[in-house]
Amino acid sequence: MAGSLKPNSLGVLGILFFVLSAQAPLTGIAGAVPIAVAIGNGAGAPAAYLAAGVVILLFSVGFVAMGRHVVDAGAFYTYIGKGLGRQTGSGSAGVALFAYCAVQAAMYGLYGATVSGLVEHYSGARVGWWVWALVTMVIVQGLGASGIEMGAKILAVFVLAEFSILIVFALVTFFKGGGPEGLGFGDSFSPSAVFQGAPGVALMFAVASMFGFEATAIYGEEAREPRKTVPRATYLSVAVITGFFAFTSWMLISAHGASQAAGEAGKALESGDAAAFVFAPIAAQFGGWTGDVLPILLATSLFAGILAFHNSANRYLFSLGREGLLPHKLTAINRRHSPWVAGIVQTAISIVLVIPFAVLGKDPVLTLFSWFSGVAVLGIMLLYFLTSASVVVYFRRSRADTRPWNTLIAPVLGALGIAGAIWLIIENFTTLIGGDKVTAVWLQLSVPAVLVIGVVAGRLTRSRATAQS
Repeated sequence: MAGSLKPNSLGVLGILFFVLSAQAPLTGIAGAVPIAVAIGNGAGAPAAYLAAGVVILLFSVGFVAMGRHVVDAGAFYTYIGKGLGRQTGSGSAGVALFAYCAVQAAMYGLYGATVSGLVEHYSGARVGWWVWALVTMVIVQGLGASGIEMGAKILAVFVLAEFSILIVFALVTFFKGGGPEGLGFGDSFSPSAVFQGAPGVALMFAVASMFGFEATAIYGEEAREPRKTVPRATYLSVAVITGFFAFTSWMLISAHGASQAAGEAGKALESGDAAAFVFAPIAAQFGGWTGDVLPILLATSLFAGILAFHNSANRYLFSLGREGLLPHKLTAINRRHSPWVAGIVQTAISIVLVIPFAVLGKDPVLTLFSWFSGVAVLGIMLLYFLTSASVVVYFRRSRADTRPWNTLIAPVLGALGIAGAIWLIIENFTTLIGGDKVTAVWLQLSVPAVLVIGVVAGRLTRSRATAQS
């Protein structure tokens, strides 16, 4: 059965939970913050999250303006095509699908390793990480096919659990007056703190932590009153994500002491357990029981992110099938109005991406997670830049919205900020993926290669359609 996605299924909070799940907050805090502090700008890392939030907010202004005139599960593909042409839109669709599938595969690597470690710790049984990854793919496929409402409810539980323990820790630390050196506001947010060390590296990881907020537009067809719901969900998502990362990272630094934070983060990285920088002060605040709870919440955080990106990729495949760029069978929906064929294809892509790392015996964290998350961030930032450019061109041409701030000034400022972030990502890509320069170059080249392949595929598809008509 082919048709449309189920309308009026999600409100602002439902979309927000999908976005926050894609962020995998505990994963972002435990994985990125220690690196940003250790090799970035030390105690000034929280300011990098604020700066990244400002850039994303500027981008969101144009993104939301376009969303008021275009409602489609293809989001980036549709937005970019409206302003920069259908061929560029086709290329961007390939990049978006590549990025979402890559980041989901990356999460499977870290998730599999995390669950495998938990099972061995509690039962003594040693089961390969890839087994848990494959089992979870089946579960995610089933949840994705069961309807968008079911996914939203499950994600809400997981997101609230991981958010709660981090926010409670941050609030308790704040109201206690901080750690051994006090709150240290100036140590984290003064100009001297912001520009110490390597602020570009910290900003790069901060931008990477924002990955996934754009999913608000992907669910436009399933939202209640999308022209109101999507903008509200977008701005709320950016505000919540920025505030959460900036505040939590500040309180983590305060808990360690601003003068000691970089050293403690470095020790955690050297030990091979970066999360210790985060878990240790939480355990000191609440007791040893958190040592058992936090690793489990890390696993559920990753599961929530996997499910969120599965749903995003599904809707891209569905939209591309509807546009004729991919087989029309991808538009098949089940009785719950879920794109079940697209879901199966997306799961198959995950298997294809994950299995080679298992067969070759690669470390799922140092290779699968690090490589694919890096290339996904680079791909999505390219889409942000193209979307900002498309917003300017589209509204200059159509005059559908003549507000200067919304359709010109903010998008241009956002594009400049995003271009700077892309430069930082490319300049520090080896650090981002934790690999060697040769691997970094090949991964970077994969993004423009996918863009070109998408453009060529779109051109051939339309030429074939024209010839048949």
